[in-house]
Amino acid sequence: MLLPSILRTVVPLVAGWIIVALTHLGFTLDSNTAQAAVTLAVAGAYYLVFRLVERTAEKFGGPVWLKGAVGALLGYARPPRYKATDDVAELVRQSRP
Repeated sequence: MLLPSILRTVVPLVAGWIIVALTHLGFTLDSNTAQAAVTLAVAGAYYLVFRLVERTAEKFGGPVWLKGAVGALLGYARPPRYKATDDVAELVRQSRP
């Protein structure tokens, strides 16, 4: 279940960057474009590293303080939980508050 959380974080970042790049009608690599690409890469790597540490701590019974600290650095102390289902209607119901 690690892949869905990574995809839900990285894909919107990539899509947003592509949309912004395409609206300029030309593909020139100026400092702003380079900065956006580096920011995207760093944000993706940051998330991936802390999410892997969180998963490792869960799997091997790491200390509670480590799980909490890593979760806080990701913005929410508990990792996402996804219920496995192929039913689209059920997925929509789960996503509603």
